[in-house]
Amino acid sequence: MSRIASRCLIHLRQSPPHQAQRHAFSTTPSRHLMSLTGFSENQLTVRDAISKICSEFPNTYWQSHDQDEQDPKEFHAALAKAGWLGIALPESLGGSGLGISEATMMMQTIAESGAGMAGAQSIHANVYATQPLAKFGSREQLEETIPKIVSGEYRVCFGVTEPNAGLDTLRLETVAKENSDGSFSITGQKIWITCAQVASKMILLARTTPLDKVTKSSEGLSLFCIDLNRDQPGLEMRRIKKMGGRAVDANEVFFDNYTIPPSSLVGPKNKGFKMILHGMNAERCLLAGEALGLGYAALTKAASYARTRVVFKRPIGMNQAIAHPLADAYMKLEAAKLATYHAARLYDEGEEEVGVAANSAKYMAAEAAFGAWSVLFRGLRRLVGR
Repeated sequence: MSRIASRCLIHLRQSPPHQAQRHAFSTTPSRHLMSLTGFSENQLTVRDAISKICSEFPNTYWQSHDQDEQDPKEFHAALAKAGWLGIALPESLGGSGLGISEATMMMQTIAESGAGMAGAQSIHANVYATQPLAKFGSREQLEETIPKIVSGEYRVCFGVTEPNAGLDTLRLETVAKENSDGSFSITGQKIWITCAQVASKMILLARTTPLDKVTKSSEGLSLFCIDLNRDQPGLEMRRIKKMGGRAVDANEVFFDNYTIPPSSLVGPKNKGFKMILHGMNAERCLLAGEALGLGYAALTKAASYARTRVVFKRPIGMNQAIAHPLADAYMKLEAAKLATYHAARLYDEGEEEVGVAANSAKYMAAEAAFGAWSVLFRGLRRLVGR
């Protein structure tokens, strides 16, 4: 087991029982807005440890990195140094031996801290994209690639989405043609690929058998773990200009007969779709956690404002027009939280119905987060004339 993973595990195993107040919605600033009842000690310890790291990166750090479109590499390095990039990987691979339930708590805590999606997106592919690799990768991939991802030496991106294949993954058009020497030539385009500018590895899904030559549409896709060699012909990346979230890059990635070795193939050829689901379902759990973090952050700000903003000699939170939307947003976040951690638990237990649960949780958490931000920006500020 690596020294990094050892530090992470020692922190978990030696931490005293969690003493945080486990209260629900509160009008006092000393209590947690989110109810912590029902979480495991590991999850609560992860929340405390990640909060401590996040506290070292104030809002000014994220503001400047967003304005300058700078990758938050210092934040990524801090989490790697503490061993958290391997949170959901087995100890035998240098990970912490925890699960997606704990990883979801980590991502929620990051998003909730003020780092937002910039902080979450800078590391979340390292968590979910490694799941299919850890389950189906070759011995070489397990021993050579995963430890370097855990240590932070390798950054990872997820190459699935295409211009004509978003949710309809089975229709993707990127082709991996097998050559006589066993290598593959990749041709096609991926889009909205996060962290491609800084990644050294991509978990790539490509078609190895034409769609019209397979009996099932889920067949004929293969999974690869490829090097992103900028000096090699056939690879081009174009950064997408965004209105927000600019600290973390999003990209179009073009392949034109980009050659990869036979060792890049993950698992059996033409069976990549079932394998990629291990990454996609994990991703949906993490994204739901991130949405929760954003929602609770917004609601915390709104509740604080309602307590401290005094109009006509009393806090505005005493008015039902203010209190009711806050309560509504809180209940929806709490419901989405239950759905999110239920999905994460199903993933960790290997349950087949995790797909429906993970997609439902992602939707519920996103809706709840948007609702909380609407209360903060369109509700409170409008009502009090700010």
